[in-house]
Formats: sequence, structure tokens, C-alpha cells
Amino acid sequence: MTPRDTGVQDTPTAAVRVRAAEGDVDETSLARIRAKVLAALDRPGLPPLGGEVRITRAAARHTEQPWSAGGEIRVGADLVVVHAQEATAYRLADRLHDRLRGQVERVVHRGETARRTSAPPPWRGGPGGAQSAEASPGS
Repeated sequence: MTPRDTGVQDTPTAAVRVRAAEGDVDETSLARIRAKVLAALDRPGLPPLGGEVRITRAAARHTEQPWSAGGEIRVGADLVVVHAQEATAYRLADRLHDRLRGQVERVVHRGETARRTSAPPPWRGGPGGAQSAEASPGS
């Protein structure tokens, strides 16, 4: 069975772009952030992915957290939105990795729990409803 047959990409991160939007973002920082974002999305069984993450560095030196990122990534039919702001590119990469991984896990597992069915309440014929009415004496 090939990835085409199952609807899952063999390289799920191919359609996710990580780019510098504004400010003086050097290539090494961008490469580290790109690696961490793609590592968060690199897991088997994910539906097709697409979207982008934009990295910004504030020009003002007095800013406490000059590095910021914002991204929208489609995971199948769901949209995952992540935002982060940090003092260094290294911390921003780690923060993005954690937030993105958590959001993707939530989206993937939400589908599993949402499809679980529960038993109907007793007044609608669920467990204990019909049996207790037949077994009650004096009716």
C-alpha cells in the first residue's frame, strides 16, 4: 500500500513554508526555526499538510521579546494557528516546536474522541431504562 492509497503524504512537511517576514532574520536562525517546525510536523499518519510560518524580528533594540512568529497550517481539514514571541531565535524555535506539536496532537486526537458514541439515557431506552420498567412490581 502506497501513501497515495492511504491519503497520507510520504513527506508531510513538503507543503509547509517557514519564511522571514520582516526584520533582520539571519539564515542560521531561520534554518534552526525551520528544522524545529518541520520536526514537530514529522510524524507518521498525519493527513496532508499545508501552510506557512512567518518569522519577524523587531528592529527596535529596546524590545524585550523582539523575535515573534505566527503561522497557519492546515492539517487535513483542520486549521492549526500558532503564535509565539521570545527574546532569542533559539527560544522561539523551541516555543514554536512545543506549541505546534501540542496543537497537531490535539487536532489528530480530537477526531478519535469526537466519534465515540455514548449510550442513550435511560428515558430513551438506554441501559437500565427498559429492564427496570419491566421488573418493577405493582404496575
